[in-house]
Amino acid sequence: MARIWITALALLALSAPCSAKPDCSALACAEVKQTIREIEARMRAGYSRSQGEKYEARLRKLKRRRSKLCR
Repeated sequence: MARIWITALALLALSAPCSAKPDCSALACAEVKQTIREIEARMRAGYSRSQGEKYEARLRKLKRRRSKLCR
């Protein structure tokens, strides 16, 4: 599980900053969607109450970001 977070953070840190380029926003959109899918998969596998609260908070943030990026 930590491995996925490290990979996701590394991708975000190493990715070039997005300007108004369509392909750049498409890439950012795809990354957000993939992270959402990963969290939802972890949630289907079961989780504790505290972990569930963290997952839900992270999903809320990601879904807000997705609504801004993926148009």
